[in-house]
Amino acid sequence: MKFSIQRSDLLKSIQDVVKAISTRSVIPILSGMKIEAKKQGITLTGSDSDISIQSFIPTEIDGETIVENIEEGSIVLQVPYFPEIIRKLPDPQVELEVNDQLIVTIRSGKAVFTLNGQNSEDYPQLPKFQTDESFQMPSALLKNLIKQTAFAVSSMETRPILTGINMKLADNTLSFTATDSHRLASRTAPVQEAATEFSSIVVPGKSVNELNKILHDTDEPVEISMMNNQILFHTKNVYFLSRLLDGNYPETSRLIPNESKTLIHVHTKELLNTIDRASLLAKEENNVVQLETKENAVIEITSNSPEIGKVSEEIKVREIDGEDLKISFSSKYMLDALKAVECEEVKINFTGAMRPFIITPAEEDSNVLQLILPVRTF
Repeated sequence: MKFSIQRSDLLKSIQDVVKAISTRSVIPILSGMKIEAKKQGITLTGSDSDISIQSFIPTEIDGETIVENIEEGSIVLQVPYFPEIIRKLPDPQVELEVNDQLIVTIRSGKAVFTLNGQNSEDYPQLPKFQTDESFQMPSALLKNLIKQTAFAVSSMETRPILTGINMKLADNTLSFTATDSHRLASRTAPVQEAATEFSSIVVPGKSVNELNKILHDTDEPVEISMMNNQILFHTKNVYFLSRLLDGNYPETSRLIPNESKTLIHVHTKELLNTIDRASLLAKEENNVVQLETKENAVIEITSNSPEIGKVSEEIKVREIDGEDLKISFSSKYMLDALKAVECEEVKINFTGAMRPFIITPAEEDSNVLQLILPVRTF
């Protein structure tokens, strides 16, 4: 195998693929990266059995030559040595050459490295997806769905199903839901002409977070397919495959209150900054802060740590409707939720001091919902 390639293009693909590689893999060859050269271009593959990522570098992009002098073949190179070498090479052009003893020579400028390779025939084959049950959506929209929900997945393995995001597709509407049983985040988005529907699949939180790092904030389409307990996200040059989690995701719709005893309509950033300041003294008290409604559309945010001190701050809100309220909650959960809503103003609907409350954008056609359980402090 032999080829010359633009270092920046090779490095970008390496950085995508390395996200799927674990140096502690139980299958030793999976701690390496597979490189395959064909006349059409170069394919890099990484996998840890749960996630597999494949990135293709075509010989030409927009009329510019990226890869040349190709002699077809394949090799597996160890991570992290190969990525680190490419990252620090001195020249914009890189040449890779493999001899019959699987020794790889890497040349760039006056730098020459040799690495011991492994036989690519020992590398597991990725499954070939053959299904018509797929749908497409813009990359930027998929990134947004992940960003507004993935933070709420559970990090506790005691309930493995909650470590993933629940996806549903019905009536050309895709929904993402995540919960760790103390909070919930959900988001829906329209999907055009979906060729499939499914009631519930659960994608590991780790997978969607790694996918989010690879996706671009553009209208480039992402094709999504399911088969044999796996899900495939396929862009023009990247193939991202993840296993799905086994088990039944809890029915979360019954957690969402359908009544409201107190409604607060408030400027998002002002509330976020106030809670952020109050949280400075809440760290010793499990990040708990308190919100209390006052007269004349004012709310007071307080935090009290006997060992450190206390803070209180009043802010004027757009509207308070309903009963007086005094409620305590995790400042971290509230900050995460307010950041995820991504709008100038929010409405917070409370159903009592010890009942879950929901945060939604103030716009009526909102498709984002955040739910938080309060904390008992008395």
